[in-house]
Amino acid sequence: MAAPKPVRTMTFDHFKVFTGNANPELAREICKELGCELGEAAVRRFSDGEVHLQILENVRGCDVFAVQPTCTPVDTHLMELLLMIDALKRASADRITAVLPYYGYARQDRKDRPRVPISAKLVASLLERAGADRVLCLDLHAAQIQGFFDIPVDHLFATPVVIEYFKDRKGQMTVVSPDAGGVERARALAKRLEAPLAIIDKRRADVNVAHVMHVIGEVEGQDCLIVDDLIDTAGTLVKSAEALYKHGAKSVAAFATHPVLSGDAVDRICSSRLDEVVVTNSIPLKKQARECGKFRVLTVGPLLAQAIQSIHMEDSVSKLFV
Repeated sequence: MAAPKPVRTMTFDHFKVFTGNANPELAREICKELGCELGEAAVRRFSDGEVHLQILENVRGCDVFAVQPTCTPVDTHLMELLLMIDALKRASADRITAVLPYYGYARQDRKDRPRVPISAKLVASLLERAGADRVLCLDLHAAQIQGFFDIPVDHLFATPVVIEYFKDRKGQMTVVSPDAGGVERARALAKRLEAPLAIIDKRRADVNVAHVMHVIGEVEGQDCLIVDDLIDTAGTLVKSAEALYKHGAKSVAAFATHPVLSGDAVDRICSSRLDEVVVTNSIPLKKQARECGKFRVLTVGPLLAQAIQSIHMEDSVSKLFV
């Protein structure tokens, strides 16, 4: 009989977590879950707008995690992350893991029309070139973005968080994908919530302009949950809710991991027939959305903290997948 494996405990002698200005609250929550202090870094601006960044403690030989979602303003926060990685590399950190709770430019993952860039690939190349040894992401818009990297990528899903929130309604709702591209994500959640699946047939006329055609599946008399990876302008979401009510839905709620909420998104949601919009704190929720009353924020801090601990301890992260 094989001897039991010794229990491995987390040590912080050569472990550090840093963050920029994108979502420091989430980084502090991650550190609280891990039982460590957030690393000290100065991230400021020169008078001409350039980022000035300095790591304020010794990281030589350390396993370092840079937590920074590339949310609005995307370019600013992406540049902060790249400079932080470069600074850590030049300070002789042993390994640098870029933790992106939200991966900006992820929707530009292919060349779908002439003379356009594959921006998601460019961001991957920039992260590698800056010196990242590993990447930790949450609910990428397209899973194939992992293949844009030549370094290890751990792709987490917010599924465990949303399942915990909706566990009391297990088997009592219909999960809805707002388009054909999100069917896999919706089907995975529907299976775990023991719920039927419906799909909305959507035709996109232009960037950020969508037109809902019809609903595939039975939603009449059902409590519906629209599932997506992010909410941007909320045009698709609101039109999807309208289509579901038109087809006899009893109620309509929504879940999306990333509350981008650009433009008039919050106003659209607040004035819509949506009963509840559940999001995570992968990026900060706008003040206007917090005051709306329809938004519910779930934390992904413990999930990311567990993943960071597993990476540091060289354990499998597969235990985090439901």
